[in-house]
Amino acid sequence: MIDVKLFAGHATKMLAEKISDHYAERLGIVEVNRFSDGEMQTVIPESVRGSYVFFIQSTIAPGDNLLELLLMIDAAKRASAGYITAVIPYFGYARQDRKDKPRVPISAKLIANLLGAAGVNRVVTMDFHADQIQGFFDIPVDHLKGEAIFMPFIKKMDLSNVTFASPDVGGVKRARSYAKYFERDLVICDKVRKVANKVESMTVIGEVEGADVILVDDLVDTAGTLCKAAQAIMDKGANSVRAIATHPVLSGPAYDRIDNSVLTALYVTDTIPLKQTSSKIEVLSCAKLFAKAIRNTHEFKSISALFVDK
Repeated sequence: MIDVKLFAGHATKMLAEKISDHYAERLGIVEVNRFSDGEMQTVIPESVRGSYVFFIQSTIAPGDNLLELLLMIDAAKRASAGYITAVIPYFGYARQDRKDKPRVPISAKLIANLLGAAGVNRVVTMDFHADQIQGFFDIPVDHLKGEAIFMPFIKKMDLSNVTFASPDVGGVKRARSYAKYFERDLVICDKVRKVANKVESMTVIGEVEGADVILVDDLVDTAGTLCKAAQAIMDKGANSVRAIATHPVLSGPAYDRIDNSVLTALYVTDTIPLKQTSSKIEVLSCAKLFAKAIRNTHEFKSISALFVDK
């Protein structure tokens, strides 16, 4: 069988080490050199000729993380790697997936083009901000779901009084998936936002009085939407509010907002390393899921077999 080589970028080194442990394959070494002006050069000291190469890197800020991934891909392509897969647990710039006003970029499409131009043959990621981003690629994309991690975790809870909620209209499909799977009610929070990262008002659509509500989202950035939704739900008479979100971007005032919010707990995955700890934030690892996806890719097995059977 063709050799498998796993490499990690700096942004996701801890997760990559967990993935390599589950896969039982050591991480290869990538040397990152910098010129005096900060220009980056990536070097792969070992041979990758003819190998299945997997680069593990979330494209979180700063932009150097994306650039590092692109340079690693290019280095492997020029070293005659047999097949190159970019494992991108968190696909950055995915929130800019459409032209919603004049003279703005469709950044998710641009990143897809850059990955293709660099020479990647396949992308493995989890919970795009919008499912249609898969269509921006002209190469295979394995889109894993956070459901595979969160649903087994939620199943261990007492669900007798649970109602699922979406913190905004755009996430209704995601929250409905949980409500349908667990056969529970669904409510929707409708937000009005005048500028990015600032919620003006929040309206709860549905009945939450006396319920233990679980908010479902794909990512938490400044936590403004999540915390306002939680407060609006509690104001409507809910018993408690917890939240699940795949990607803990958690920038700016996010940690303070979560700590001072009515949220009982926030469950996230380790697609992005936490910048600090919080008594309200619990991390569930996605390493085993990605290790299985890498193995199934290499062994030409089904990726959909990794999804929760509904």
